[in-house]
Amino acid sequence: MASKTPDPGPTPGAAPDPARPEPERSDDDRSGAAIPGPAIPGPAIPGPDRAGPDRAGRIEAHGIDHIPDAERHGRPRDLFAVWAAANVNYLSLVIGGALVLMGLSLWQALAVIVVGNLFWLLTGLVAIPGPAAGAPSEVVTRALYGVVGNRVMNAIGGWLISVCYFALNLAAAATAAFALVERAGIGANTGVQVAVIMLIAALTLVISVYGHAMIMKLYLPITLVLAAVFTVVAFAVVAHADFSHRPAEPPAAGAGQWALLLAGTTLIASGPLSYGTSADFARYLPRTSSPAAVAGWTALGSFLPSVVVGSLGAFAATAVDMTDPQHALQELLPGWFSPVFLLAVVLGTIAVNALTAYSAGLALQAVGLRIRRSVSVLLDGAVAVAMTLYGLLVSGFLDTVSNALQIIVVLLGPMMAVYATDVVLRRGRYDGLALADESPRGPFWYTAGVNPAGALALAAGVGAAALCVNTLYTGPVAAALGGVDLSLPVGLLVPAAVYALLMRDERTVRAARAGARRPTGSAA
Repeated sequence: MASKTPDPGPTPGAAPDPARPEPERSDDDRSGAAIPGPAIPGPAIPGPDRAGPDRAGRIEAHGIDHIPDAERHGRPRDLFAVWAAANVNYLSLVIGGALVLMGLSLWQALAVIVVGNLFWLLTGLVAIPGPAAGAPSEVVTRALYGVVGNRVMNAIGGWLISVCYFALNLAAAATAAFALVERAGIGANTGVQVAVIMLIAALTLVISVYGHAMIMKLYLPITLVLAAVFTVVAFAVVAHADFSHRPAEPPAAGAGQWALLLAGTTLIASGPLSYGTSADFARYLPRTSSPAAVAGWTALGSFLPSVVVGSLGAFAATAVDMTDPQHALQELLPGWFSPVFLLAVVLGTIAVNALTAYSAGLALQAVGLRIRRSVSVLLDGAVAVAMTLYGLLVSGFLDTVSNALQIIVVLLGPMMAVYATDVVLRRGRYDGLALADESPRGPFWYTAGVNPAGALALAAGVGAAALCVNTLYTGPVAAALGGVDLSLPVGLLVPAAVYALLMRDERTVRAARAGARRPTGSAA
């Protein structure tokens, strides 16, 4: 009688075998950090958050836990509408106009818009681990920083920054909604303003709470509606644009010119660099999804609308004063269309904020709070609404937050660089079940729960970028170069090089590289 060889289990760090049955999970695992192994008795989760099919009319069951193969669905091309809806927005229009206000010529501004938006390629790249691991970015990054180190990174680089962006975007939408209320003949007093802010936040959070399937269902029609509105805006703006526009006081040649071009590129690039969470929206795709298609549709859905809408802002700035864009644009638009435009501003902001709140909820779980994803989203929304109300109605608090976010870009660039480098080193292969293991026995515990390579690379990148920055303060390198801000390239290249050097022979990286190649015939 032949002896039976015991199953050694999955190789640490390598992608799991699709034929291997997935371990049973308790309800408690589904609400927070799932741990491979037998089901552990724990408190049951009430109705809507129990595991089940990902449907638009049902609150999403999963949080940061692994998505089983049986529940995967969709095609990479579905990601296009998700990212397009979030980027056909008012903010891109304002930033495009700001480039001309900074002193760039029209054609320089257009070039900067294209180059800065190429960083969406990085957002696409870091979406690849979603289908590979069946896990969101907030869990995938345990491979970068270790289980404990990743909790710290999610608290700062995930939750806090996301909530700040939520508050700033909510304030922008509320301003447009206040104008609509006044057009309707209703005085926008304090009570009305509070009601408007609460209504916009509620609409946003409904999408975020219902989660992934609701986002996938709604964002195609939202994209089509916003595209139609901004097509009308495009005709009105281009008809008035001055294609030969040059700044009244052009910057000095040499260092002054380069300083302005780099500052503009950094401003545009800050958008894509803030979306290191793209795997959150790709993780339900089948494991066999083409990595190139996942990256490509994510990047394309972001790049195209960002370039088009940003360019419209630059064109508009050659015809009107974009220091007050909301009122200035109404000079170019037909009178009947202005309310439609303001509604589109609100809708676009809801779309981008729903993604932000969704990821912030996952980040809060990844910090270690064992609460349902739906509850974590509501907590994030409550904090963001409180910040918005305080900032708009009591003080200039949101200005302080905005200024702080300019400095936080020094953190976002290195974080994106380390993440993208890890995806390249592992060739996009991640074991979702191994990533879910938070115990000291897990392959991503590293040293006392921290990956020294990730921590050192991030520290080196942030430190180098801080020396080169020229925004709220001037770093010594920027001062020596006459104000040229090199924080963007330095903040990407330094951490990428350090991380690649330290992790090139790490055992989970070697295991991922040695794993079998993905099945052929993947869907695009």
